[in-house]
Amino acid sequence: MKLFIISDVHGSKHYLDLAIKAFNETKADKLVCLGDFYYHGPRNPLTEQYNPMEVVNVFNSIKNKLVAIKGNCDAEVDQMISEFTFVDNYFLRIGNKNVYFHHGHKEIENINNYDVIFFGHIHTGLINKEGNLIYANPGSISLPKAEKSRGYMIIDENGIKHFDLISHELLRKIDF
Repeated sequence: MKLFIISDVHGSKHYLDLAIKAFNETKADKLVCLGDFYYHGPRNPLTEQYNPMEVVNVFNSIKNKLVAIKGNCDAEVDQMISEFTFVDNYFLRIGNKNVYFHHGHKEIENINNYDVIFFGHIHTGLINKEGNLIYANPGSISLPKAEKSRGYMIIDENGIKHFDLISHELLRKIDF
């Protein structure tokens, strides 16, 4: 199983199109979006090519390959216009790793049950290992904060790779 992971689209059709192109090129099995699909949020500027309805259409077009994690900017009305279901979290076993996905704005229960935790929310890409637990965040594809890169990640049974959305440069990785 190979997953393509993005986060914090915030209504940017421009950067979502780039992410979908990369997703298709990687031939990943599923795309996981870690939340904040359509709305830009009250503290953020408008994203490039801000067009929430077009972003809805793009996500609806890949609904059979999409895992949609609900973020703090995702509302009930977003579910009404989406042809897929938002979930608070998602769990999957990849190789010999228990992998947990969530947006990152809520506390995780039973954290010791997981080997890898993916989250978004902070708009900053990272891969950190703390003891036996790996934390991974692809950063925001449309509104990066602490770094200039707009990132996506790939996870498979071999490890996690973090790439720049524009150049596709490998930014960081961790092998399992």
